[in-house]
This record gives sequence, C-alpha cells and structure tokens, in this order.
Amino acid sequence: MAFRRGIYVVPTHRWYIERTVWLIAGVFLLTSTTLAALVNPYWILLTIATAWASIGVSLTGFCIVGNILYRLGFKPMLGQSGRGNLYFMQTDSWYLERRIYLAVGINLTVASVLSIIHSPWWLTFTGFVGVAMVWFAGTGYCIMANGLYWLGAEPRLAPLSAPQADKPSTTPASARA
Repeated sequence: MAFRRGIYVVPTHRWYIERTVWLIAGVFLLTSTTLAALVNPYWILLTIATAWASIGVSLTGFCIVGNILYRLGFKPMLGQSGRGNLYFMQTDSWYLERRIYLAVGINLTVASVLSIIHSPWWLTFTGFVGVAMVWFAGTGYCIMANGLYWLGAEPRLAPLSAPQADKPSTTPASARA
C-alpha cells in the first residue's frame, strides 16, 4: 500500500444498501450505548452483537440488515452479483470499505468488553463510533476511512475528490505552458 493524500468521501447521491446499513448500525449503537450507560450495563451486549455482525460481514459478505434493505428495494454499491435473491457484500479482496467493517467490529468488541470488566467510561468510545457511523452515512466522510485511505487502502466506492497531486499528468509539458 502506497501512502496517498486527499480526502476520501463516499458517494451520498442516493441511499444505497451500505450507506443505509451504516446509518442503522450507528443509531443502534447509540441506543444500546445509552441504555448501557443509563439503565443497565448489560445493554452493551447489543453493541457486541452489532460488532460481531460487522466482523461477520467483513469475513463472509452476508449482512442481515443489508438483506432486509435489499428486499425493501434498496440497491447495493458493493454487492456481489450471482447470489440470487440475497445480498452479499463483495469479498474478493480486502478493499477499504471491507477493512472498515472488520476494524469497527474489533474495536467495538474490545471497548464493549472493557466497559463491563474495567470502566463504564469505555462507553464513550462506543458512543463515539455510533456518532461517527451516523456522520459517515449522512456526509460520506469517515475518520477511519480516511486514515486507511491515506495509508493506501484501495476503496471500492469511488472517492468524490481524487487528489490531483497523486495523478500523473497525461497532458504534454508543452501544452501545459
């Protein structure tokens, strides 16, 4: 992976399956984190379930929420073809968006367990991830996605603002002067 510059923003021109899943998961994380903080710490188990679902999506491509959205008529941008009536996210390589699912799942699992066995202050991290996912779904900008993008991970969802400095010019030098 080669380092790159610029900002990676996913398309927000329509509500496709993956973007809607990020929104639903973010709201779900915020709800379960709030319930864990205010009602009973074991509500965080819903966050762990969401985290494991995220890891499962990254490894297998199968997403329960994505399949429900598919049945409701949402169109995928990262879906595999030839899977019949089921939605599966592409798993042919470890592209940027797939790495996000894995990293989010691992981070949420660790923070959730730590919130139970160490300190409830770890709930601030799971809450932050929930806010970040809602923000990502709404604006297309994600802190983790940009970190992975800068480290060289290849995105499948085309960035809206490709960095100009990293692209070689196809115009002859004499024509640019």
